[in-house]
Amino acid sequence: MRELKERIEEHIEQISQYTATPGRGTTRLTYSQEDLKSRNYLKEKMKEYGLQVREDGFGNIFGKLEGLIADAPSVMIGSHFDSVPHGGSYDGPAGVVAALEVAALFAKNGLKPKYPLEVVALVEEEGSRFGGGLMGSRGMVGLLDEEEFKLLKDKNGISTVEAMTDIGLDPSLPKKRDPKTMKAFLELHIEQGPILEEKEIPIGVVEAIVGLTQLEVTVKGQAGHAGTTPMDRRADALVTASKIISQLPGLSNEEGEGTVITVGRLNVYPNGANVIPDQVVFSVDIRSGKEENVLNVIEKTNNLIASFTGNGIETSVEQLLYIQPKELHAEVRSLLKEKSSELGIQYCSINSGAGHDAMVLSDFTDVGMLFIPSRNGLSHCPEEWSDSEDIATAVKIFYETAKTLTEAE
Repeated sequence: MRELKERIEEHIEQISQYTATPGRGTTRLTYSQEDLKSRNYLKEKMKEYGLQVREDGFGNIFGKLEGLIADAPSVMIGSHFDSVPHGGSYDGPAGVVAALEVAALFAKNGLKPKYPLEVVALVEEEGSRFGGGLMGSRGMVGLLDEEEFKLLKDKNGISTVEAMTDIGLDPSLPKKRDPKTMKAFLELHIEQGPILEEKEIPIGVVEAIVGLTQLEVTVKGQAGHAGTTPMDRRADALVTASKIISQLPGLSNEEGEGTVITVGRLNVYPNGANVIPDQVVFSVDIRSGKEENVLNVIEKTNNLIASFTGNGIETSVEQLLYIQPKELHAEVRSLLKEKSSELGIQYCSINSGAGHDAMVLSDFTDVGMLFIPSRNGLSHCPEEWSDSEDIATAVKIFYETAKTLTEAE
């Protein structure tokens, strides 16, 4: 265990060096020089562990240990290796490193799998450069087609194809992967929340990844002079928006069952210190593990907003995004729990409040996911930290699970 822990720490430490913001967190955007350095490191380790390495037309990396059955589907383990700006060292890489170490254990113990084992390192999960997120996983299953991919540009107007070519990647390589080539997908991720740490439990077996919706709310009123318009003659868009926003947390509390609601973006127009605001646009993010909870809160939110229409105020709501909750594969979840118990590792069931590549792949193959604790529940910041011992614990569970799924001998 100590040797495994040390290797994990070395991997994490090395990958964390590949950042555009040294000393100010991890900034590793897709198809950047930092991406290239991480990519080269991961490919080198894959080869060192006896894997056949290839990349696809999105730049996703695959390291394959062939199985004894010809053309059999792979048991894949992995995560993403891009980051948000000024993020941490563990979100994504912890899962890729765990996958590498499962492959290392297969090599060390001379295992011969019947079904191939494949380590996967995916691009642009965060969406920090090209927007949308989950690009590598969506692309490989055909949810992002060739034309859509080519049209994506970053904030500087650089296209995906230009950015790939700049670091020597080949965008003309095959992109879509036949689901028949995938037997299962396992992903380790840091929790990014406080539950496991507070419970002092090292492993969370993910039951479902939450469904979410993002709404854009517009409140229109009437601009006017801050000094000359009497209070009883005002149609103040910001005052109205603030009344709506203050009531939203109550809707999620009323719904319960872990339902959450967040207003994270608010724009005020004309945004002058001495002008009554005539328009406010704000975001509403609603998430829950059960679709009925999401739908209920959407309806209540729409009704609440509509109730403020009148007396010179107009309101409208646009739904920008809707993703259904994804329950992960029952048999794979059971297998992860069974292996944890056999190893004497304490675990609990948990839902994921964030989206992950596992969510995309769950529509195409059998998916299982483990969480490990995040110190103070922090993520997407330089303070993000998880214990290498917990990563090593997850590696042991995935190793035993992968042995079963690949029918290794």
